Amino acid sequence: MGFYDFLAKKNNGQEIKMEEYKGKVVLVVNTASRCGLTPQFEDLEELNREYKEEGLEILGFPCTQFPKQFSASSAGMQEFCQSGYGVSFTMFENIDVNGETEHPLFKYLKGEAKGLVSKEIKGNFTKFLIDSEGKVIKRYGPTVSLPKIKADIENLLKN
Repeated sequence: MGFYDFLAKKNNGQEIKMEEYKGKVVLVVNTASRCGLTPQFEDLEELNREYKEEGLEILGFPCTQFPKQFSASSAGMQEFCQSGYGVSFTMFENIDVNGETEHPLFKYLKGEAKGLVSKEIKGNFTKFLIDSEGKVIKRYGPTVSLPKIKADIENLLKN
């Protein structure tokens, strides 16, 4: 299986096939509303505004697995993101990114790009960069600054 073979539900319950993103550069992010890294929503939205027309898609997946880092329903998360950070990129339903109940997409992503020590995701705002052909290019830890990721996105959009 590849990236385009997976499905996920948007926060409104609509099921989306990842194949809808064929030909796009995709940044998949597991997100949180109560995390020291939550202000990254601002940088993610800036990337979205700057590169969406060039072919970038940012996909946000709220995750409830990390203690005290998320406290809203899928609809509540969308409201939080829109009102607090002006987020206009696609947000999906709450998911798990580790363990027996992890979302199949994240199981795949972790298999394609493991972390420094293991495949497990250690915290919210872990990011996966996928090229326009559906290949997982890179995994970024939660604290990697978005300007570093921006250079990689620009390179993929140029090719």
